[in-house]
Amino acid sequence: MQERGLAAYLAELIGTLLLVFFITSVVVLFVSTGGQAQFGSDFAVIGLVHAFLLFGLIVMFGVVSGGHFNPVVTLAAMVIRRIRPLDGVIYMLAQLSGGVLGALLTKALLEDEGRATNYGALEVSGLLAGNTAGAIVEMIGTFVLVLVILTAVYSEKSFKEWAPLAIGTTLGFLVMVIGPLDGAGFNPARWFGPALVGSSWGDVWPFLVGPIVGSLLAAGVYRFILEPGGLPPTEPPEHVRPPVPKRATPTSDKPAD
Repeated sequence: MQERGLAAYLAELIGTLLLVFFITSVVVLFVSTGGQAQFGSDFAVIGLVHAFLLFGLIVMFGVVSGGHFNPVVTLAAMVIRRIRPLDGVIYMLAQLSGGVLGALLTKALLEDEGRATNYGALEVSGLLAGNTAGAIVEMIGTFVLVLVILTAVYSEKSFKEWAPLAIGTTLGFLVMVIGPLDGAGFNPARWFGPALVGSSWGDVWPFLVGPIVGSLLAAGVYRFILEPGGLPPTEPPEHVRPPVPKRATPTSDKPAD
């Protein structure tokens, strides 16, 4: 499997930090609070921010680390043997650390505004029938997101150039639909950082169990349905355009003097 190094670990930490900072900031700015909060919030804006943000981060850091920024994406990559377990564990630690740092940055910059939403912390809304329903929607959203990532990045049949756009827009539309229900986490690092900084631990297991189960289901579908033959357990090299063959220099038939 491809060796990872310090640059990849730092890319995951910085990328997750930026991901959580911008997500929690837009949540603080565009999510209303109160009894009718879900209907007074602009989840179209929030979803578009998710889409553009993840697209940009993958373009920035994907060539170094693969652009996971999410422990359950790393988990799925480990299951299909695209990353070594040791590297996967370090990735997860870096992502969780980045999530905390991103939430701390939001708190430092938006102190008063952030209090009403616990600095972007996730919670299951009253629109759902309890935490079990919250875990189910987290599972469904994570399943779709991770399956798109696995297919776009690792399948030999996919168009690698479109992967950042496909992944970003998938996250964006999922947030637009599921955001009013539970905040649309799909990412334990995105849940953990704001929960720790905002001391909001009311709904823990839906944002852990749901994404983990969804990730494992996505890895299973990818491995046994989308790529049933399986690829060698090595990460493919970065997809680049083949070099343009040089034209042969015409040789002169004129005899040398």
